[in-house]
Amino acid sequence: MNVIVVGAGIAGLSTAWSLVKAGHSVSLVEQGPIPNPLAASGDHHRVIRRAYRAGTGYGRLITEAYEAWDEMWADLGENHLDPRGFLCISREPGDEAEEYREGLEEGNFPFELFEPDAAVERWPFLEPNSFRYAYFSTEGGALHCRGIASGLAAWLRANGANIYEHSKVTEVDAEAGRIVLASGETMQADRIVVAAGAWVLKLFPELGGELKTFRTALAYVEPPANLQATWEAAPVVLDVGGATDGYIIPISRGAGMKFGSGLHRVPTSDADWNREPVPGEGEAIRNLFSPPIANIEEYEVTEVVTCAYTFTADEKFLAHEKGKCLIVSACSGHGYKFGAAVGRRVAAAVGDGDIAGLKKWLRAEVA
Repeated sequence: MNVIVVGAGIAGLSTAWSLVKAGHSVSLVEQGPIPNPLAASGDHHRVIRRAYRAGTGYGRLITEAYEAWDEMWADLGENHLDPRGFLCISREPGDEAEEYREGLEEGNFPFELFEPDAAVERWPFLEPNSFRYAYFSTEGGALHCRGIASGLAAWLRANGANIYEHSKVTEVDAEAGRIVLASGETMQADRIVVAAGAWVLKLFPELGGELKTFRTALAYVEPPANLQATWEAAPVVLDVGGATDGYIIPISRGAGMKFGSGLHRVPTSDADWNREPVPGEGEAIRNLFSPPIANIEEYEVTEVVTCAYTFTADEKFLAHEKGKCLIVSACSGHGYKFGAAVGRRVAAAVGDGDIAGLKKWLRAEVA
């Protein structure tokens, strides 16, 4: 089968990888370079972990995600996962960190619980008397996005896929199986997979009732000199508790330390809107992390990276079939960890036509 994949973020790259392995003829079309730093999955690194709220189903799916990543590392000849584990800090009863702990318990996944004093002794960047408890799990870490994208693009080229960078798709004729590029050129295929991230609504505005676009930003920081070695060895901080909805990826394989928070996002109708950081934005993000991070003003902001994401109301994946086209949208800003597994599942559905089964899997409705 001749398949066009639109978008070379993690979903598009992984889908192309799986389609090639299944014997299909694949053309991958990306509006920018690969990796594209403006893509939702184009930053340096993303978190992977087993912690999910109890009952969501994603705690079960993460095992398949790990298996898919292992398959990919074998093909690429390089492992782009830094498995340093993850840490959660609970500051209020029922906060997200506590919900994640309940999810780990539901899945019988291992973790170690720390009383506040013991946690501060082990991780001295924590502020004493600012949290209820902390816990650590070895089953998590940081996925290095740009290494993955570069590796997949090289693998695809070596295995016969056609890669078109700097080729913006302006129109998709789903019934005819045809795409139109900004240059005016057209491409035809038996099937089209659109994994265009936050730009999907420019191609399919009718999905605006299900997908909402947000602009957010991430702050890269330089930790205090006396904590540099501690942070270099620290786990990923999955959640800092309370209402911050904040995570931290420490210094990892040459990539800087990053602060991100779900509080720092604004709705937008355009994925290209306001992608330049505004003055003070990095410091505003950084300051959300005090407490439980002690002496937050000593963390120097070195870079601010903006991102555009699509979200569904229930923060799950979305798949939509239209004619010869299958549209797949990311999991509301936190789906990178499932990227390799999503690609395998999408490619399988393109091959066997079981779109209903794909939708159930994407929504974590299967055991």
